[in-house]
Amino acid sequence: MEGKSAHDSIVEACLLRFRPIMMTTMAALMGTLPIALASGASAELRQPLGVAVVGGLVVSQLLTLYITPVLYLYMEDFSRWIDRQLHHRKTRRAARRLVPANTDGRADAAE
Repeated sequence: MEGKSAHDSIVEACLLRFRPIMMTTMAALMGTLPIALASGASAELRQPLGVAVVGGLVVSQLLTLYITPVLYLYMEDFSRWIDRQLHHRKTRRAARRLVPANTDGRADAAE
């Protein structure tokens, strides 16, 4: 979204995408929870698969909803810092070109 700050864009994206992300994750969790909590014949063979899937869904949910927006904000701040550094170097170089260099190595004396 052009013209918006990174924070405003993240808030808007969260409002739009939170419900579909949660619905998809909950549907997958409800489908794999019986495998993770199963008991009975040969449940000990299927249970690790269910636990791995449920754990993966929980971790991916945390990454999607919390870590990714934070990383995006950090990258935005880092990009602005790089832009400031480059702009600062350009202005420093331009200022050096405007100030005449003293060729004999001595400081200019006030006359």
